[in-house]
Amino acid sequence: MESEICLWRHDGSVEVVHRGTGRIEAPNWCADGSLLVNAEGRLWRLAPGADRLTPVETGFATQLNNDHVPSPDGQVIAISDKAETGASCIYLVPAAGGAPHRLTAQLPSWMHGWSPDGRRVVYAGARDGGPVGIYLAEVETGDETCVTAGFDHADGPDFSADGRWIWFNGERDGAVDIWRIRPDGTTPERMTDGPGVDWFPHPSPDGRHVVHLRYPPGTQGHPADLDVALWLLPQAGGEGREIVRFRGGQGSLNVPCWAPDSSSFAFVRYPA
Repeated sequence: MESEICLWRHDGSVEVVHRGTGRIEAPNWCADGSLLVNAEGRLWRLAPGADRLTPVETGFATQLNNDHVPSPDGQVIAISDKAETGASCIYLVPAAGGAPHRLTAQLPSWMHGWSPDGRRVVYAGARDGGPVGIYLAEVETGDETCVTAGFDHADGPDFSADGRWIWFNGERDGAVDIWRIRPDGTTPERMTDGPGVDWFPHPSPDGRHVVHLRYPPGTQGHPADLDVALWLLPQAGGEGREIVRFRGGQGSLNVPCWAPDSSSFAFVRYPA
């Protein structure tokens, strides 16, 4: 199969910055302009203008899934890997690569975002046979708090740049919509309400927009290789609009993906 790493810009244009064989997933945009992606259970970097991916050393962590995010200060990368534990666990590795340091004690945990001050991570987790929910952990101590309740499934969390909201996709009564909630677990607000199945919301750094993935009505979970669309919402609330349609899904937009100046974001599509 073929993967295309793409950049969407506010004029509606889409630029393909890398084409590769195999499944490449989940681009993060780093402060230096490089992109981090997942492929073959490893972490890779695409430097600006480069035509090849270069590996990022992650020690024993060689069964990464596509949940990885650089810290706000750019010093470390949080990754999700199961090589040591058998289920997804969150680790921190130096941004230049190196040995993983375990962060989450409980499993499974899938990394999704950082608080703007870098003191906490927000992630999806399943505990004691319960549904997948949204959790916060202190980076210094690993102490964990669940911030969602009353959802059949909650996933894909990402902080707003001001730290006041956690955006996520939440399922209730068979409907999967975009929600936001305060970091203390109060004031949940539904931000989409339609027949589509909405996943992976990512607020822009300038506080204006949220991009998210929309699956066709009736889609179960977040599968790969479907006809999907990206939608853009105002962060303050209101009607969204479709901005691009393509073949993708799982792997296309799992992690924070905006450029630091909010001029564009990265996603992956998979041509048939």
